[in-house]
Amino acid sequence: MPLLSVRDLVVKFAMRDETVTALKSISFDVARGDRLGIVGESGAGKSVTGFALLNLISRPGFIDSGEILFDGMNMADMSDAELREVRGNKMAMIFQDPMVTLNPVLTIGQQMVETLQAHRKLSRKEAEQIAVLKLREVYIPAPEERLAQYPHELSGGMRQRIIIAIALLLDPQLIIADEPTTALDVTIQADIMELLLELCTTKKVSLILITHDLGVVSQMTENTLVMYAGRIIEAGRTREIINDPQHPYTQGLINALPQQTLPGERLKQIPGNMPSLSAAPKGCAFNARCEFAQDRCRMEVPNFEQIGPVKVACHEVRRLHHETHKQEDLA
Repeated sequence: MPLLSVRDLVVKFAMRDETVTALKSISFDVARGDRLGIVGESGAGKSVTGFALLNLISRPGFIDSGEILFDGMNMADMSDAELREVRGNKMAMIFQDPMVTLNPVLTIGQQMVETLQAHRKLSRKEAEQIAVLKLREVYIPAPEERLAQYPHELSGGMRQRIIIAIALLLDPQLIIADEPTTALDVTIQADIMELLLELCTTKKVSLILITHDLGVVSQMTENTLVMYAGRIIEAGRTREIINDPQHPYTQGLINALPQQTLPGERLKQIPGNMPSLSAAPKGCAFNARCEFAQDRCRMEVPNFEQIGPVKVACHEVRRLHHETHKQEDLA
């Protein structure tokens, strides 16, 4: 049985004049110890998915239907008390900005000790010992001294390491990392990703990495979901998706990577923008930006079906797949 199984998850937002759908029948599994990447542009529904998994969608948003089965328990139907038992204890989340996550008026030690004592019957001394151990695991120098410091006294990279340490405090089975390096310098991003990969591998923790960067996904994850306008449009093993993307949108994301362009050339871009929730086009949501779109694409939502080693939602993908492989055979 998968550690996490999401089935037909629908999330909506009740606006003043209308109710819009942010997630449209999302389904996927995460095995124990698996690392899953969720990629797409801003507005694709990646972060909403992460928040929904922990049932952290707040009004005007709400989970309209579907199941979020974590270790056999449906997160969508849990009471507040049951959710508190799971959040942090069994599922933890690393947010984009550590300065928003950490309480600026409490020391690092106070925040870590309070987290531990909220879930475990520990003395303050015992909790501090565990906190120091976790800070050592994320390579924080002089961890005993850090417990007495406030977030503003630390660098951005140090704060993000502390966020990871807090996420690991209670030895969760699953970590959801939502763009964990967005607020950091490029030179620090690689170190944080390497640390996260090392910790997940050594501790056999499952990881859901939410990002817009396919380059990071290729190095960090075993499986990948590509999202567009609230739907999963391609899913499969990360290596298969990176090496042979099937959906035109996934192809566009990979072609837009800087390493795909020769020095001195303009970076390749996907024309147009992600549609807003209130102005989603009929049919395939990507049709206005897709060079292969046909009349059917503008009328019908494509089914999510198996094409070779991956699953894809695209009316034209079989024809494009056939033509590509035919050209390869002729070559």
